Amino acid sequence: MKTFNMKSLCIILVLTISLFSKFMAQAQQKESSLTAKQQRLIAISAQTAKGDLTALEGNLNTGLDAGLTVNEIKEAILHSYAYCGFPRSIRGLQTFMTVLDERKAKGINDALGAEASAITAEGNKFDRGKAILEKLTGVKENGPKKGYAAFAPTMEIFLKEHLFADIFERDVLSYKDRELVTIAVISSIGAAEPMLRSHLNICLNLGLTASQLQQFIEIVKPIIGKEKTLAAENELNEVLKG
Repeated sequence: MKTFNMKSLCIILVLTISLFSKFMAQAQQKESSLTAKQQRLIAISAQTAKGDLTALEGNLNTGLDAGLTVNEIKEAILHSYAYCGFPRSIRGLQTFMTVLDERKAKGINDALGAEASAITAEGNKFDRGKAILEKLTGVKENGPKKGYAAFAPTMEIFLKEHLFADIFERDVLSYKDRELVTIAVISSIGAAEPMLRSHLNICLNLGLTASQLQQFIEIVKPIIGKEKTLAAENELNEVLKG
């Protein structure tokens, strides 16, 4: 009887350890993967920048079905304009309006989601934008201006005051989500590798993992094509090398 109990205890212990290990492995895999909503934000942003409106319609429908709210998708398309311009962003919004009308006609009522909160931060926009950029990069902006910032100081003002204050201060999307939108758009437009590398570094600084960024590459691959995917992969590999 004693032997039987010991054997039973050993079996239970082995099964418990096995189940616990399996649970931990699944939890780790889940943590190292982008959420379904993040994956759809990436696809929507890449398609918005590409301007393939037919394919964008499909991704918008998939995004809504994955649980993205109307305002989250709207915010991603609004954010995209800073990197691919008003024409692409506005066409993306117009396509989104059509998709929502079609879904409503079918009796689908999509969740509107939270509206962007009013900006109540104090101080001038340049300093606020500078502080946000420092938080994103993890690097203090104290050195002398160089490159385009020294050559065209007005561009530096536009970036700090508008991009990193007006846009990044908005809530609705997290910094991580905004950076995923950003790298999706930059990868889609192509020929902007230095900027892509900077934002991939920001992604890592914000806590996105190497495996999540590699998953990002797989998501944009069928959208942006072989050449641009290769360029994005090369930049990611360089960033991951440190």
